[in-house]
Amino acid sequence: MNFPVAEPLAVAIIGSLIMVSVAMLLTFIRLVRGPSLADRVVALDLMTVQAVGFIAIYDIATHEPVYLRVAIVLALIAFLGTIAFAYYLERRGSQWGPQ
Repeated sequence: MNFPVAEPLAVAIIGSLIMVSVAMLLTFIRLVRGPSLADRVVALDLMTVQAVGFIAIYDIATHEPVYLRVAIVLALIAFLGTIAFAYYLERRGSQWGPQ
């Protein structure tokens, strides 16, 4: 990648993107393995937060403000999804443990 930033910042950006990618991979493993619905929803919420971070880092690297707007929309959608899941659990009367 050829980022229009100084060399130390480019190294930090690439390192950050790699670390967030590894974190997303580990979170995806948690999403697949479960064991409960709550674990999967928390993992999915964490993946959206990591995606927002990835987009923000990429925005810093490219100096394109449109990516930051995408990150904000994704964060709002993730927040609404978390609220919907909490509402679902409240209506269902379920515990957070495995069923």
